[in-house]
Amino acid sequence: MTDAVGSIDMPDAENETQESRKPRKGGKRGKKGPLGRLGLFYRQIIAELRKVVWPTRSQLTTYTTVVIVFVVVMIGLVTVIDYGFQEAVKYVFG
Repeated sequence: MTDAVGSIDMPDAENETQESRKPRKGGKRGKKGPLGRLGLFYRQIIAELRKVVWPTRSQLTTYTTVVIVFVVVMIGLVTVIDYGFQEAVKYVFG
């Protein structure tokens, strides 16, 4: 059975034989030494950080407040549960 691109048994990407393919040179990394690759890595990091949408000061304050309130509530919840288990263990084991 075939479709517009190729067959199920042999897709178009496999039509070339191994001998007719050119070996890959490695692109940018193949031409540079370890320091060149390290420099490329840091340039890519800086490029990605420029794409980040940083929160405004008010958003950051809001997010920080929400996290602190959530942590305080969870500490309170765990404290109450722990105290309950402590009293239950005292009651059962004397």
